[in-house]
Amino acid sequence: MALHIPGLIMMVVFYLLVLGIGIWASVKSKKMEKNTLSGQIEVSLLANRRVSLAVGVFTMTATWVGGAFIIGVAESVYDPTKGLIWALIPLQMSLSFIIGGLFFAKPMRDKNYVTMMDPFQRKYGKILTGFLAIVPFISEVMWVPVTLISLGVTVSIFSDLPLSLCIWISAVVAIFYTVLGGLYSVAFTDVIQLSLVFCSLWLCAPFVLASDVYTDLSKTAFNHTYQAPWLGRLESHEVWRWIDNFLAMSVGNLAFQDFHQRTLSSSSTSTARMICFIAAGVVIVLGIPPVLIGATAASTDWNLTSYGSPSPYERGEAAMVLPIMLLHLTPTAIFVVGMGAIAGAAMSSTDSCLLAATSIFTTNIYKLIRHQASDKELQWVIRLSIVVVGLVGTSLTYLDSSILAFWILSSDLTYTIMLPQLICILFIRVSNGYGAIAGYIVAFVMRVLCGEPVFSLPVILHFPGCTLEDGVYIQRSPFKSICMLSALVSILLFSYVASLLFNKEILPERWDVFNVKSQAAPSPAGGTREDEGEEADVKRENEPMLDTDC
Repeated sequence: MALHIPGLIMMVVFYLLVLGIGIWASVKSKKMEKNTLSGQIEVSLLANRRVSLAVGVFTMTATWVGGAFIIGVAESVYDPTKGLIWALIPLQMSLSFIIGGLFFAKPMRDKNYVTMMDPFQRKYGKILTGFLAIVPFISEVMWVPVTLISLGVTVSIFSDLPLSLCIWISAVVAIFYTVLGGLYSVAFTDVIQLSLVFCSLWLCAPFVLASDVYTDLSKTAFNHTYQAPWLGRLESHEVWRWIDNFLAMSVGNLAFQDFHQRTLSSSSTSTARMICFIAAGVVIVLGIPPVLIGATAASTDWNLTSYGSPSPYERGEAAMVLPIMLLHLTPTAIFVVGMGAIAGAAMSSTDSCLLAATSIFTTNIYKLIRHQASDKELQWVIRLSIVVVGLVGTSLTYLDSSILAFWILSSDLTYTIMLPQLICILFIRVSNGYGAIAGYIVAFVMRVLCGEPVFSLPVILHFPGCTLEDGVYIQRSPFKSICMLSALVSILLFSYVASLLFNKEILPERWDVFNVKSQAAPSPAGGTREDEGEEADVKRENEPMLDTDC
């Protein structure tokens, strides 16, 4: 595509605006570090737990409404092999926020944890927690290329530069302001980015619908006009796979550090829960424009457009149907604004992944190696980790330019391995280190044996309905949920057996490496931290984050 001067100017202005906001927020962060009693780590990773309701809703929503969200929803609705029935990402994320607000926000925020791995550290100890923390850390690193690929594609449309160069430019911008201000910079830039996304998407959709090159959406929803109906079909043999994907993309999101970082940084428990509930509604509203644009694309006679025939799907460009629609069906100014929305959404997710991965590495992995690390040392570790995670995540885009591959790997790790661990540590008292190891091994081995066509992993464990298609076995059963539930049962079973063996003194206490007999005793350090946190909550609620003093 040729150089698009207005679009390129728009992207330069957007990047400079984001950088400016990030630098301004970093100045506030540095002032906060000097005046706070909570320590520099909480300022960098949790904005000193002073995120207000308004900013919290912005940063929670912006974290999940990324470029992959916007482009992916439009692509799925447009794709004649999928349709709306397979594009329920907004509904899945909304449900995730609601469940998180109802069940996860309170126990996490009440204890004043720094990361989602802290409850593991209090109960299982640092060594086992460091081992378990590898999974969410890798999941966050895998999510970086997902966001950067969509961001790089957006920039390449304007600039006619190679995709790899556009990805690196975008990564450098996100890394730079995240290093400067930590969660403060991420949260404030999220406000700007989500505002741009919201306004731009709802500005673009009416212009697309105002064009005269498509057939009435109510007719193409059920009838084959230019392609299959955009509502899509769910065949009987696909029902279990649909349920499996729905659960993985909804409750599976609760095992990401990004979600818990937003609730843990809120000014109080009640604020954390309200952030989840309000964000659940906002994400649905933001999902409507991509659905409309995708449906319009499925109803368009491409011979009547400047794009011409064959259609994007026939050319293998279904993944770019949203920017194609904006380019060929809207005025130049609207196209530029719409692409700015995609860029803003993608960057808001990128910085969140960088900070989430850094939080887990610094707090739960590095401190395991360096017990006596000072706040100053940890600050440098945070900055260096952001840079390294950013560089590694960006480099992964060379392995595969497909968003799908990294998305599957990241979501599978969190849903099948980490979600059952998190449920047990928060809500099931009997869980212990022995069960955690057993659940980890069971989930990992089963998931690998189930196979994955994207990574050319053969299917060894055949569940009912597994069929051979084009020489490759395809699972028809909800195998991801089966792996997750198997891990959950393994954790409970092995935890109960270990507890029984040691508490009944069937096995000698010297063999009890995870201290099952003593884990019920309260931790003095933990109790002190919780009490201090509860006393500080009232004060923090009266210190709004949207303070404009510099």
